[in-house]
Amino acid sequence: MNIIKTILKLAAGLIIGASAGMIFVTLGIVIFTDMSFDTFLHKLATINISDGITGGAIGVLSAIIAVPLLVLIHEGGHLVCGLISGYRFVSFRIFNMTLIKDNGRLRIKRYAIAGTGGQCLLTPPDKPDDKVPVILYNSGGVLANLLALIAALAILLTVELKTFVHEFILIFIFIDIIFIIINGVPMKVGGISNDAMNVLSLSRNKLARRGFIMQLRANALIQEGIRPKDMPREWFIDTGAVNYKDALEFSMDMMRASRLLDMMQWEEAYRLFDEFYRHKSEIIPIYAKEVECELLFTSLVTGRIEQARELFTDELKKYITQYQSMMSSKPRVLCAVALFMEHDRAKALSIYESVQRHSDDYLMQGEVLSDLDIMKTILNDNTAEDCVASLA
Repeated sequence: MNIIKTILKLAAGLIIGASAGMIFVTLGIVIFTDMSFDTFLHKLATINISDGITGGAIGVLSAIIAVPLLVLIHEGGHLVCGLISGYRFVSFRIFNMTLIKDNGRLRIKRYAIAGTGGQCLLTPPDKPDDKVPVILYNSGGVLANLLALIAALAILLTVELKTFVHEFILIFIFIDIIFIIINGVPMKVGGISNDAMNVLSLSRNKLARRGFIMQLRANALIQEGIRPKDMPREWFIDTGAVNYKDALEFSMDMMRASRLLDMMQWEEAYRLFDEFYRHKSEIIPIYAKEVECELLFTSLVTGRIEQARELFTDELKKYITQYQSMMSSKPRVLCAVALFMEHDRAKALSIYESVQRHSDDYLMQGEVLSDLDIMKTILNDNTAEDCVASLA
């Protein structure tokens, strides 16, 4: 059944891609040449089937090449504009391949975030929050896409191209326009604010600006192997009323809760995540899932087993499984599930040992150190051992 579904998905993708390619080429020819739409349809009617299939295949291949190329251009724009603004390189991700600097050399690790095709993370210059430049860095992706669009249009209008190159340039242009609209017009895509929305928020909201800067600084240190509990305490100060609808503001509250976890202050962390969970409909989807995971974990380590059972739904299991090879926090949650819910100490120990063996593969090294320490603690906890002993 899975094979049939895969074949159907591939077939649907080819059909959609071929149709999109035909639409793009049609629009391109009508817009950028002196051929009328009627003339184009007449010529189209005279094309034989094999030529049509070839054209469709070229369209699909062009789209397959154009999308990652445009993601690379977009994230490259963020990188260049960030470096110009005084930021330092942290990581550069295209889909799930992430380039990082590790002890002075470049390495590639796997990491992905739902709803994003790429991400360029830099750490801000050492300046007061109100002096850190944020606009150019966030605008860099759209600026790069605009430059790519101008260059592609110049090539299309001034250079005589072979048919397949002409088709590729046309598809590149139309996909690039989509990139520019999706990132350059303020909106939320998959619940996540795009670049233009971030620029507006950072320009108007001091707390969002601080959240953005603190998040970048914390991420940089975590990648370098620093745990949240060892970061400056002033980064985690309670800002007062939580604004769940602003992801940049809410990121500071998530950082504060994560630090409590790292400090193993279970009850305080539980209360925060429980409060966040009551507002999950207001939180962006990726944060809402993270809140569910950590509420599940803190419910288990504080003895709220029935609440944990209700939280551990098939949907959350799927999310945890999806990210367990990229985020060490997910095996940590599964370790707690095995220990406190399933009463299977051997399984919990196996999860801990697996993370320990593969610790260097994870991108967020500070998070790995924290999660390994937490798992070791709960495995050695007398309460957990008593739970197992009582069932023996």
